[in-house]
Amino acid sequence: MIAILKKEFNSFFASTIAYLVIAIFLLINGLFLWVFKDDFNILNAGFADLNAFFYLTPWIFLFLIPAITMKSFADEFNNGTIELLKTKPISNWQIILGKFSASLLLVLVSLLPTITYIFTIYKLANPIGNIDFGSIIGSYIGLLFLAATYTSIGLFTSTLSKNQIVAFILGVFITFFLFYGFDAISNSLENNITLQKIGINQHFKSISRGVIDTRDIIYFLSVTVFFLFITKTRLDNE
Repeated sequence: MIAILKKEFNSFFASTIAYLVIAIFLLINGLFLWVFKDDFNILNAGFADLNAFFYLTPWIFLFLIPAITMKSFADEFNNGTIELLKTKPISNWQIILGKFSASLLLVLVSLLPTITYIFTIYKLANPIGNIDFGSIIGSYIGLLFLAATYTSIGLFTSTLSKNQIVAFILGVFITFFLFYGFDAISNSLENNITLQKIGINQHFKSISRGVIDTRDIIYFLSVTVFFLFITKTRLDNE
């Protein structure tokens, strides 16, 4: 698994993928949070918090993570290298977990520079340091679980087609539906709480409050494992 992880992670930086992902992620966040005079601008908010960042990031990840994972298996199928990969002394689980870990690691690398946002609002607060660290830490933990779930979905959709663009579109569609679809259906049914709890957004919001509920952790782990499992099923049948 480690060998697959290293190979995949290095391949991101050997091409322009890693640099584009990190640059686009930081650029979009930077423009909305610090430059554009909109509702997300932290400098115009009147209070020092990162709620706007944690609201925007799941939507940005919805497009960026499928872009990272779309080639994971689609490229292998298209080039015929999946058969060669299967002849190696590694199991399908090791292949999947190696690719999953490499993609997730790239997402985490793109998140690292945003830690400077914490220092910025720490200095902007009045008095200095008057920020809710519990909520910020909880939100970052929520983003990690969210990224893992999105990555597992992206890996699965990359097994559905040899075409990377098709894999990307399917990845965006499924993550969008799981993140916001149940909320939208719930709103049309007079805020059905049960439906809301099926979606990702409600569990992400719950963790973002700074309270780590085991039900939210179990939810994210269950969805992630489910998509990794059906990815393995797809790989076994190829």
